[in-house]
Amino acid sequence: MSNRSIELDDRIHAYLMAVSLREDPIARRLRETTAAMPEHNMQIAPEQGQFMAMLVKLLGARRCIEVGVFTGYSSLLVAAALPPDGGIVACDISESHTAIARDFWQEAGVAERIDLRLGPAMETLADLLSAEGSNSFDFAFIDADKSHYDGYYESCLALVKSGGVVAIDNTLWHGTVADPGVTDRDTEAIRALNRKLHGDERIDLSLLPIGDGLTLCRKR
Repeated sequence: MSNRSIELDDRIHAYLMAVSLREDPIARRLRETTAAMPEHNMQIAPEQGQFMAMLVKLLGARRCIEVGVFTGYSSLLVAAALPPDGGIVACDISESHTAIARDFWQEAGVAERIDLRLGPAMETLADLLSAEGSNSFDFAFIDADKSHYDGYYESCLALVKSGGVVAIDNTLWHGTVADPGVTDRDTEAIRALNRKLHGDERIDLSLLPIGDGLTLCRKR
């Protein structure tokens, strides 16, 4: 019986993918298209995307927020997991990256469920709070610039209703969060948020070693 998470070497990871990943062909082509881009490391792992889609179904989520769209892989999977009347407000600043996303969303038949808003995400979240009010969303996923993670978290926590979940990507940050010799701005921002979440009594907390670290915050 194990008392810690198993280390995923290439052999075990390949096995995990072979026996569990059920990737839609359109999603796979989007992932492969993104893999050829210089910024490909910004895309989440496919097993993480599948996990989030299941989480959305388990929550019975209808209204979702995504902070950081990139080429739209995670939003495509989450949108496909929503009921027909569900939707995502997707926040990003890149016209070029989200142009790729739009094409694949359209092909996958989920474009009508995704409300893409281009502009600084903190402004979009503030607009949502003003227009929709707090406790109006079921699920939020944060995967954007790390220096603003704390602000994104606070805004999303306000927007998500009790029992809803805020998921935060990259919270293990390639392992550098555990290396005191690494002190760049992004790493320090993630460390600070991880410490804050650990003591935050407003949430139930779990940091999962999936992808680059995925923290789940269930609002109490």
